[in-house]
Amino acid sequence: MSFSDAVRSCLRNYVTFSGRATRPEYWYFVLFGVLGSILLGIVDGVLFGAAEVRTGPGSIEASSDGPLSAIFSLLLILPTLSAGWRRMHDSGRSGLYLLYPIIAVIGTATYAGFIGGLSFDAMMSEGLAARFDGLAGAVLAVAMVVCAFSPFIVLYWLTRPTQPGANAWGPAHTGRAAA
Repeated sequence: MSFSDAVRSCLRNYVTFSGRATRPEYWYFVLFGVLGSILLGIVDGVLFGAAEVRTGPGSIEASSDGPLSAIFSLLLILPTLSAGWRRMHDSGRSGLYLLYPIIAVIGTATYAGFIGGLSFDAMMSEGLAARFDGLAGAVLAVAMVVCAFSPFIVLYWLTRPTQPGANAWGPAHTGRAAA
């Protein structure tokens, strides 16, 4: 599948959460999103000013407060989510696995709020170390580690090969789309 075919396919199926999406289809669409954001960030900087480009050893960072890049990112939320959902299906997993980091963060924040771990006043008076003592603190620490690693787990799942043959979410891709 070519870059343009992948972008067309993902935009055509922008709210289709059923079926399967091959690795090239998903990753070309992600590349389209990244390149579009960079390009529109530069255009924002030229048209609206306030663009900031920082370079360092081995890194380039650009930021802008212009509207074009923000609108582009908002328009790509649903297509990117649906393509990722279908990519999970293609690797033999439920699309819900794509939401794992969000679920982990919500669960950890809820638990931290429940034990008082996010109380700013308590942290200032008792110190941050007091929040991590005892069993509740140990559970919170483990939950925070899970939150930190959960995006990498999802990224790993998104890079897995296509499940051969038909699965619960549809038939296998044939021809150029599977290559």
